[in-house]
Amino acid sequence: MVEEGPGRDEPLVDRRANARQAILAAVVFILLGVSVISAVWVSILQRDATDRVQHTLEVENRLNRLGRIITMAETGQRSFLLTQRLDDLVDYNRAVQTLPRELGNLDRATMDNAAQRQNVAQLAAAMQVKLDQLAQATRLATSGKRSEALQIVRSGQGSTSSKAISDIIGRMQAVEEGLLAKHRLVADARTNLGYGVLAISSLLVIVLAFIVRSINSRHISDLEERNRALSAVIAQRAQAESQVRQLQKMEAVGQLTGGIAHDFNNMLAIITGSLDLARLRLKRDDVGATLKCIDNAQEGAQRAASLTAQLLAFARSQPLEPRIIEPNRLVGSMSELLRRTLGERIEIETVLADGLWRVNADPAQIESALVNLAVNARDAMPDGGKLTIETANSELDDRYARTHEDVRPGQYVMLSVTDTGTGMPQDVIDRAFEPFFTTKDVGRGTGLGLSQVFGFVKQSNGHLKIYSELGKGTTVRVYLPRYVGDAASTELRERDESIMRAVDGEVILVAEDDAEVRAMTVGMLAELGYRVIETGSGAEALAMLEKGGEVTLLFTDIVMPGMTGRELAEKAIAIRPSLKLLYTTGYTRNSIVHNGMVDQGIAFIQKPFALFGLSRKLREVIDG
Repeated sequence: MVEEGPGRDEPLVDRRANARQAILAAVVFILLGVSVISAVWVSILQRDATDRVQHTLEVENRLNRLGRIITMAETGQRSFLLTQRLDDLVDYNRAVQTLPRELGNLDRATMDNAAQRQNVAQLAAAMQVKLDQLAQATRLATSGKRSEALQIVRSGQGSTSSKAISDIIGRMQAVEEGLLAKHRLVADARTNLGYGVLAISSLLVIVLAFIVRSINSRHISDLEERNRALSAVIAQRAQAESQVRQLQKMEAVGQLTGGIAHDFNNMLAIITGSLDLARLRLKRDDVGATLKCIDNAQEGAQRAASLTAQLLAFARSQPLEPRIIEPNRLVGSMSELLRRTLGERIEIETVLADGLWRVNADPAQIESALVNLAVNARDAMPDGGKLTIETANSELDDRYARTHEDVRPGQYVMLSVTDTGTGMPQDVIDRAFEPFFTTKDVGRGTGLGLSQVFGFVKQSNGHLKIYSELGKGTTVRVYLPRYVGDAASTELRERDESIMRAVDGEVILVAEDDAEVRAMTVGMLAELGYRVIETGSGAEALAMLEKGGEVTLLFTDIVMPGMTGRELAEKAIAIRPSLKLLYTTGYTRNSIVHNGMVDQGIAFIQKPFALFGLSRKLREVIDG
């Protein structure tokens, strides 16, 4: 005798369970369908009843309006008969003009009720009689026959027609009141029916929920297990993506540091090599060769300072000195500079918009951005071409902002630079703002030009966009936020490369904790003709001020041990309110720079500074 195994009946059990589940599912869908159809049907009936109630109220409202209009006509006409002033006919004329339209609206509103349409016809006839009486009396009064017009009013004809109108309106309102009561009863009944269907539907939903729960209870544990497995896969994928992002960051940092190291090594090689040669040639009294070496070293130092400024701009950390400027004047003042920079093979055209808005931005950085874009455009036109600089008012709306990251909707001033060069493919456009990315030959540029422009624009809460087509050219658009205040625009000074020297008797107090930097600063100030008092700390500087003596300007480093430059300045001003102040620092995050902007009213010069820049800044501060 063969025993049946425990699983022999399992297929049959599964088939029966599946059949029960199929029947139960069919019942569930039928009940749900009936519930939905019933709810929709009741909703339609309820809406129809509500529409009927609203229609009846509309008819009553139009009847009341007609009554007011005929009363307004009669009142205006009688006022005219009494006063003989044409101004009193305004209400009468308005009522006469409005009445036909309102009668037409009432006729259309009662199209579904034959009895009411007959009443409307009678009402129109009665109102026409009334209007004819009013018009006849008005014509007589206008032609100077006031007594005859008053006789018509006193004859009682007007009262008869008014009563006829009132009776017809009252009869129609009574009909509508009856309809309103009837429609409201129907609406209430259908509302109650709707509540009943809703209650039944809710009960069915609850029952269905329990049914579905009972059907799916056996699969919950399997679903949870699958969810756990899926969560594990998601966690593994997230970890892998995090590792990839970290590798990409390390690669970007490596590219950045490699580019910085390469360029700084080149610049340091220029500086140190030139200084070594200068020392040897100075011993041989070869002044001309020595000066040439010093010029080379200075050029290397300036390139290093420029590279630092470009890195700070890309990191959005450079200290900006925004001013309220008119972009058209700034672009116009740059024409000669751009022609010298780009050469004769490039044709330059400027298209300046009328009524251009103002901006609050750093003018030096705008100039630098335009020069960078112009140089890039020149390099894209090796055989010459045309460069167009254009200005325009622009508005970036919500739709544009949704498709462009970090763009705030609003009004902007657009500065665009367009060339007729080789253009850029999409993969180059996508990487154009990356630091040290360049398509130029080795030795031509650092690859930080567009990065610097990008950093400045973003730090100024603006937007940058590139449009390019291979073989046709490239357009780079800079959007800077519109300034809407009342402050006056900053006057742009003429370009002057001469060194400005001191006026006799001007004394500068220097506070700098670094001895070598202090010695260099004192030497530059002395070369410019200033009398210099040097101190190594804020406390020493305050002591010198308290001793007395003439001091024109305090030139202080911001980051110093013990007392910061800002604290020194506040105490110095308390001692000498007329003292001029000029700050300097090599840091970018300090007490006078917030959110990348130099505080309003603060005079500041970034380290390292050249003799020319220092001379101009000192005269700007001292001369106000």
